[in-house]
Amino acid sequence: MYNEVKRKVYGLLDPETVGIPKWDRIVNVFIIVLIVLNVIAVMLETVQPIHKHYETFFRNFDLISVIIFTIEYLLRLWSATHSYKYKHWFWGRLRYMFTLPALIDLAAILPSYLHAFIGLDLRVLRMLRLLRFLRLFRLTAYMKNSTQLISRVLKRRASELTLSFVMIFFLIIIASCIMYFAEHLHPVNKDKFTSIPATMWWAVVTLTTTGYGDMYPMTTLGKIMSGVIMLTGFALFAIPSGIFYAGFLEEFRRRNKNRRKKSCPHCGKSLDSDDDDYH
Repeated sequence: MYNEVKRKVYGLLDPETVGIPKWDRIVNVFIIVLIVLNVIAVMLETVQPIHKHYETFFRNFDLISVIIFTIEYLLRLWSATHSYKYKHWFWGRLRYMFTLPALIDLAAILPSYLHAFIGLDLRVLRMLRLLRFLRLFRLTAYMKNSTQLISRVLKRRASELTLSFVMIFFLIIIASCIMYFAEHLHPVNKDKFTSIPATMWWAVVTLTTTGYGDMYPMTTLGKIMSGVIMLTGFALFAIPSGIFYAGFLEEFRRRNKNRRKKSCPHCGKSLDSDDDDYH
C-alpha cells in the first residue's frame, strides 16, 4: 500500500517517467498555470500603483503559492525513492535534493521562509521565484517528439553550428579592432571608443542590426569600414539560421521516410506513428 501510494504520487508529479492517465495532466497543468501566474505576479509587483492597490492580494497569493509549492517539493522529495537512481531512503533523497530541478524548487520557496522566520527584507531574493519558470522545460511529457527532434538537430549539426558561432566571434573581434583604431583619435568619439573591449559593444549592436545609436563612426575610414562590416555581418549571421533550416528539413525527410517503411508485422499494412497504439 505504501509503495503503491508512492508510485502514484511519483507518477502524478513526473508523468514523463511513470504517468497516470488524465490525472497527471491535470496536476501538471495546474502547476504550470501556478508557475506562470507567479511570474506574472512578480512582474506586476514592480508597478507601484498596482502593488500599492493590490498589496494584500499579492501577499495572500504569494502565501498560498508558497504553501502549494512546499507541499509539491516535499512530495517530490518523499516519492523520489521510487526511482532507481534515488532508491536509498536517506542517501537517495539527499542525492535528489542536490539535483538542479530540486535546487530550483527550493530556491523558489526558501526566500519566503527566510523572510518569515528571520524577518529580513528579502524582496529582491523573492525574484528567485522566476527560476520556477525554468521547470516548465522539465514537463516535456506531452511534447516528447518535438524535444527529441530539436535535440537530434542540435547533435547532428553541432560541428557546423560551433564553427559558425566561432566565425561570428572572430568577426566581432576584428570589427572591434578596426573601429577602435579608426575612431579612438576622433575628438568626439574618443570618449566612446575608449578601448577594444568597449568597442565590442558597438560591434555586437551593429552586426545584429540592432543599432541603438549610442556609438557610431564619424571618420571617413570608420564609415567605409562600417559598411563593409555590416554587409559581412549580415551574411555571416544568416549562416546559423540556414544550418537550423537544413537540419530540420533533413529530420522531417528522415521521419517521413521511416514512416513509409513502417508496416505491421502481421498484415503488412503501412503504419503511421500516430496510429500505432490503435492498430
